[in-house]
Amino acid sequence: MRRIPGGPVAVEVLLAGSGWIALASTLLPAANPLRVLLVTAFLVACPGAAAVRWAAPAPDSRRRASTVLETGCLAVAVSLAIAALVAEAFFLGHAFTATRVVATLAGLTTLLVLARYPGPRLRRRARADPDPSGSGRPADAGPALRVARGLLAAAVLAATGAGCADRQSAPSLSPLPPTGATSSAVPSPGTSTAGSVPGPSPAAPGPWHAVFQDDFTGSALDTSRWTTCYDWNVAGCTNAGNHESEWYLPSQVTVDQGVLSLTAQRQATTGSDGLHYPWRSGMVSTGRDSWDATPRHTFTYGYFAARLRIPAGAGFFPAFWLMPASRTTPPELDVVEFIGTTRSATMTVHWTGPGGDDLHEGRRFTGPSDFSAGYHVFALDWEKTSLTWYIDGVARFSLKEHVPDVPMEVLLTLAVGYPHPPAAGQDSAVLQADWIRVWQH
Repeated sequence: MRRIPGGPVAVEVLLAGSGWIALASTLLPAANPLRVLLVTAFLVACPGAAAVRWAAPAPDSRRRASTVLETGCLAVAVSLAIAALVAEAFFLGHAFTATRVVATLAGLTTLLVLARYPGPRLRRRARADPDPSGSGRPADAGPALRVARGLLAAAVLAATGAGCADRQSAPSLSPLPPTGATSSAVPSPGTSTAGSVPGPSPAAPGPWHAVFQDDFTGSALDTSRWTTCYDWNVAGCTNAGNHESEWYLPSQVTVDQGVLSLTAQRQATTGSDGLHYPWRSGMVSTGRDSWDATPRHTFTYGYFAARLRIPAGAGFFPAFWLMPASRTTPPELDVVEFIGTTRSATMTVHWTGPGGDDLHEGRRFTGPSDFSAGYHVFALDWEKTSLTWYIDGVARFSLKEHVPDVPMEVLLTLAVGYPHPPAAGQDSAVLQADWIRVWQH
């Protein structure tokens, strides 16, 4: 087999194939040890090794042993720089997913390996005349030149990644740290004064196809997708089980410039149940207009995601959740709830216990900042044997027990007064949605 200057073919083949092996491993579950090992090993070493081998002439055989450690450290440093720059480019372009970053780095690592093929004559000439200046130093300018060339390669890779990313201007957000795979962008028709970005593809691994989406374009709610009450709608509704303070009305649901707004107002309202409520608010559901109607959309399994901005202030209960089409709960899947706080997001599954009790298991995730300060993406991957919750594309909670298997409606609600009422002087609040989507395998 032919040798490429600077190393055996086996090394080049390993480098060229390492990224594609890592990319194939992303089909495994996110926490799978083999996936973590392969992706980490590739990101830490391989792009940098390919860049260094491409950028630096092959070392003289008399120096090769003394430069192994130096070259290895340089390869790791450059590799981390490349991965960070490419990831940042995708993230700032609202197109970040771990799979997309690995795929980009795999392709560019392969290109760097192949780029060594056209240069054998030049490198042979350099070895034949190692000191054209007569200074007694070899033509290789040493580690500084290799570092410069490696960083230049990293910059090229980052620019390539940025070119692949969506180039809409970045909105003013307060996202959670991008410490894992985040949602990537695909073209979306809507615009938003709230900083709307294109909708994502699922952060969870596996093939997906969209089965439901709304970017809230136009000037009114799409009633083919949504109703504005629970299935027990009779001129409005509420959730009596939580002893909430609001009566839901269609007038509290608006769509404008690519944003769905659910507005809670402190306004005394008499419900059709004859009770008096100090607040009125808004909600949407893919369920029925009335008890005997047919649900608009129900889903069994899938990836459910929404880009939301929750209202500031205590005493409000914004929730993105799933309720059985049978109207019998539990089971229930809460993609995200904010219960008495805007700093901690609660993710929960409910199921029926042996005695018919409502049992549940969940987790609260406290972000580095107040969630009401900006938009965040909340998602749930509901598989047949597992549940995984994501916040801004990062998996935050996972379970393999009590997984429901019944069709469910999707709801976005802004309840008031649970677990305690808003403070005096707080007379309104708004829950905003930039988009809501559902994918299935």
